[in-house]
Amino acid sequence: MINNIDNTVVQTAESQASITPEMAIELLKKGNQRFVANQTIQRDISTQVAQTGTGQYPFAAVLGCIDSRVPAEYVFDQGVGDIFNARVAGNFVNTDILGSLEFACKAAGSKAIVVMGHSSCGAVKGACDHVELGNLTQMLSNIQPAMDTVTGHYEDKSSKNAAYVQEVADRNVALTVAKIKSDSPVLNELYENGEIDIVGAMYDVHTGVVSFI
Repeated sequence: MINNIDNTVVQTAESQASITPEMAIELLKKGNQRFVANQTIQRDISTQVAQTGTGQYPFAAVLGCIDSRVPAEYVFDQGVGDIFNARVAGNFVNTDILGSLEFACKAAGSKAIVVMGHSSCGAVKGACDHVELGNLTQMLSNIQPAMDTVTGHYEDKSSKNAAYVQEVADRNVALTVAKIKSDSPVLNELYENGEIDIVGAMYDVHTGVVSFI
């Protein structure tokens, strides 16, 4: 099987087909371990660009936040053509993002979806503070369901309370995973058939560690 643990060549139709959902998650976990240990693979990016010019066969899709500190390819030590990377502040899903993930898995063959939140999330903090600013107001409303389902008891439910912010971020990831399954019959069928996995994860902006939920 061709993968980025053993070499720097790009994914092919054959290598993608040989990867199971469990293997896809393991590839991401090992990539993050390399990232944290500062032992990332030295890739020939120009060659990878040329090799992927005629097609792409990513083995996973990551739905992450727009935060500049959390670039999925770096965090998971992946190269050009290895993963789909969907990003929106607050890592939530809507029709457009669900359609993108359906393309990634049903049309393009990816074997896993990872919903990755992160610590100290500005979008979550903005939602906690009920920030209103142009289109940001509507966007932050997507995080309200997570705030509504927080189980801890907090006197301070603002961005100043790091524990509260983190619980909202955790709940937001869990709810997004559930929403993918409930709102996309296409992805849910793939999941129920064992053709893909859909999991949550949390990135620590202080350590670089990704914890899978």
